[in-house]
Amino acid sequence: MEPSSGSRGAAPAAAAVAAVLPAGGSGERLGGATPKQFCAVQGRPLVSYTVRAMERISWISDIIVVVSPENIETMKSIIEKYGHKRVTIVKGGVTRHRSIFNGLKVFAENEFSNQLLQKPEVVIIHDAVRPFVEEDILLKVVMAAKDHGAAGAIRPLVSTVIASAADGCLDHSLERARYRASEMPQAFLFNIIYEAYQQCTDYDLDYGTECLHLALKYCKTNAKLVEGTADLWKVTYKRDLYAAESIIKGFFLITDSLSQQVCVITSVKEDVAQVSFLLHESLKSQIKVEAVSMPLSKNDGHLQDIFSGQCYSFVYINDKKYAIEETQQLVDMLEKSNIPLLYPVVLISVHLDVSENTSCSIGMEELTRIKKFAREVKKKNILLYGLLIQYEDCLLLQETVNSAAALILALIMDRNPELIGQLLVA
Repeated sequence: MEPSSGSRGAAPAAAAVAAVLPAGGSGERLGGATPKQFCAVQGRPLVSYTVRAMERISWISDIIVVVSPENIETMKSIIEKYGHKRVTIVKGGVTRHRSIFNGLKVFAENEFSNQLLQKPEVVIIHDAVRPFVEEDILLKVVMAAKDHGAAGAIRPLVSTVIASAADGCLDHSLERARYRASEMPQAFLFNIIYEAYQQCTDYDLDYGTECLHLALKYCKTNAKLVEGTADLWKVTYKRDLYAAESIIKGFFLITDSLSQQVCVITSVKEDVAQVSFLLHESLKSQIKVEAVSMPLSKNDGHLQDIFSGQCYSFVYINDKKYAIEETQQLVDMLEKSNIPLLYPVVLISVHLDVSENTSCSIGMEELTRIKKFAREVKKKNILLYGLLIQYEDCLLLQETVNSAAALILALIMDRNPELIGQLLVA
């Protein structure tokens, strides 16, 4: 599952962050022979969606998936089939806490890994069966953990909690407004949570369920509680699988519709118009293309109609090495339009270079400026990519444009936030 959020912030400054995903449960409450983390949802194992949610966040350096010994080969095949990166598989223990402890040990003890991974400053702990986690909440708990040592997502209680007496009658009830449900993700300074696990008793390891409590009990670290969103729920029962499938199906339907149309905007200059025509021809066999030829300074009604028609993919072709001012105009126009920025808008700025020098002439200062601008507009749920089309031989122009079209289609289909601000070369 890879939904995007419109209010993502920047990566945690100068902090190495890793994630541990306990995935060793047997799925007794779900029923059936297959553990819930390996159950197929829309043809893909549930754990794969959760790994992908972490994987898409560039500032998470390592993803540790802890599985029971009998499921290690299954997890390896999932990683290979779906091309997951930055993932290390660890053998789990007999309980949740023992599995998490094993996951932490790969950063500190040689016996749990052939090669020690870089010890992170902050470690995220998140259930492998909570696939709908977004970058916003992960960033919030990580930043809170940096400041407080530990942090965790919470949600309001839906039902009143009561305690029963020995005779099975009501003993007392809790005041619901004073209590919260502890959810995932949680985040910790690595040294704190690792020390807590080193000190905790066998009883804690065998019967405990709350990581935040271990940090408080053994390291006197009072966790910061962060209000979570409604989509942090855990797949526990069979009905949850049906709900997850419905959500994922809806997401992919939306994503597919977002990727069915692209608006190609060009200036009226001859070189740009030629490339625009060739690009239009190369793209139109695979995606619906709306072409607009106009100076951006002109208030074009056709372009405004396209914005209002909820096109979510735009290509702007120009003959400048970088065109931040012109791209900013497009961003402003998008914000003023009626298009709801609930889903990520892709904006690809295509730069033409017809010089004889085939090396990229954009300097580091300019590249840094592009990346900074891309991070700013990402907060508005606009994913900005750069694409350089370099050619000196007109005979090779069609081949170069075909390569550019393939890159554009890939960016539109994947909508990958990790690539924003990058300048790709066709």
